[in-house]
Amino acid sequence: MTPELRVKRIYDEPSEDDGFRILVDRLWPRGVSKEAAAIDLWAKELTPSNELRKWFHAEPSRHEEFAARYMAELDSRHASIMKVMNAIDASTVTLVTATKDLERGHTATLVQFLCGAT
Repeated sequence: MTPELRVKRIYDEPSEDDGFRILVDRLWPRGVSKEAAAIDLWAKELTPSNELRKWFHAEPSRHEEFAARYMAELDSRHASIMKVMNAIDASTVTLVTATKDLERGHTATLVQFLCGAT
């Protein structure tokens, strides 16, 4: 069974509809306690490398190149990512992030990867 994937900001209130909540940021979001975040898994293997994250953060207009580089990183970790995703027994998985721009941040690329990899 392939779970439904959703994306949500960590600053939004958790809900029962979220299903299994995965934090997909390499750094813990500022101002959010672990209790308030209601995270089931902090999956750093799903996040961009520190080097790529810093490179993109310095110049967000590099989105297209960032997405291609991040997709290559995800491809290189395919087996470990699938191991994580296959271990989740939930009909809904919500990818949680502090990223403000959900359309152009790393989560959009991650969803594209996960939808193509499952």
